Amino acid sequence: MAAIFDTRPSIACPQSFNLTAYVLDRASKLKDKNALSILSTKSVENWTFGALQSAVLGTAAGLIETGVRPGQKVMLRLGNTVDFPIVYLAAIAVGIHPIPLSAQLTENELETLCKVVEPDAVAIDPTLTFPAKNKIRQIPLDELQKMRTLPAASYSMGDKDRLAYLVFTSGTSGKPKAVMHAHRAVWARQMMIRDWYDLHESDRLLHAGAFNWTYTLGTGLLDPWTVGATALIPSSDTRIEDIPKLLAEHQVTIFAAAPGVYRRMLRASQFPSLPDLRHGLSAGEKLSENLREDWRDATACEIYEAFGMSECSTFISSSIYAPAQPETLGRPQWGRRVAILSTEPDGKPVAFGKTGIIAIDKDDPGLMLGYLGKDKQNKFRDRWFLTGDLGQMQSDGSVRYMGRY
Repeated sequence: MAAIFDTRPSIACPQSFNLTAYVLDRASKLKDKNALSILSTKSVENWTFGALQSAVLGTAAGLIETGVRPGQKVMLRLGNTVDFPIVYLAAIAVGIHPIPLSAQLTENELETLCKVVEPDAVAIDPTLTFPAKNKIRQIPLDELQKMRTLPAASYSMGDKDRLAYLVFTSGTSGKPKAVMHAHRAVWARQMMIRDWYDLHESDRLLHAGAFNWTYTLGTGLLDPWTVGATALIPSSDTRIEDIPKLLAEHQVTIFAAAPGVYRRMLRASQFPSLPDLRHGLSAGEKLSENLREDWRDATACEIYEAFGMSECSTFISSSIYAPAQPETLGRPQWGRRVAILSTEPDGKPVAFGKTGIIAIDKDDPGLMLGYLGKDKQNKFRDRWFLTGDLGQMQSDGSVRYMGRY
């Protein structure tokens, strides 16, 4: 039989939709609950849902007052602080398109990215550099922070399929590509919340990653806020070796990171007792079985892995309800249609157990709108988007990762 696994339909996204309004929908009801805690070994910075919503909508109003218009693009040249998600959500709230950037980029790299997206402005922390010869308008951090107290802007509602934000991916070529995502992309994350995280309002999720990374921004912040859970983020000066202590002290129930972070934690630390921790989440690179076993020995908890990419986030995963078979990534999430396609020119689905290209249906609600200024770059074949990764699918839908194509 053909290696196709179809778990559709998913719940349809409302036609009139705004990503930020959806993420902060529970903020009024949970206004006094902590939405975000930024942790260090010496202090904690807390943000309630009410304070977060007020800061986001005030900043949204401020961006408009400074002359940034709906439909324009704003780069986020900000550090791993609360300023990052506030400006990100503020821009989307009023139809401005944010572009998250890594704080580690060099001026030459920034110049290259500016040529790709031609931004209208950049929100910038003065401690971070920006190409001196670039004449793009800069909105400094102190000005952005003052906006938080302005009267709240109104959400800009519109077609779920319109552009919300852009993210950069280099792919295998090393050339930066700007991936365009619609507002509906956040709606599609319900599939991850159910079939990867098992995330609930009572959870306290800690993610060890930079905010510009879509894994951190989505899994670490947007998804917890969507369900009314508390997001926990290590401060920029926190060492990876200190994270086990933070997990214990702050009663973390779900921990998310890339495999490399798990590896460094296990090498460097004697783990404290973690009675509140339910499980870990892993994405970004393949998780080895040895690392999974070492984590289980140290914490008595499982790690659930997911596979995805900047163009579609994660869509194959394991979970507490469907643990992965040995050496597999898990299965396609609820609401997804995934296939393994032949590498031959006909590109037809291969049989179960055969190696081919992992592909996802082109109508998946979490799939990108496309690349800015680019054609489809042979990424699509009939009804399928080609990930560029190889895999094998078993009859139960379990997918084994076989490397890059």
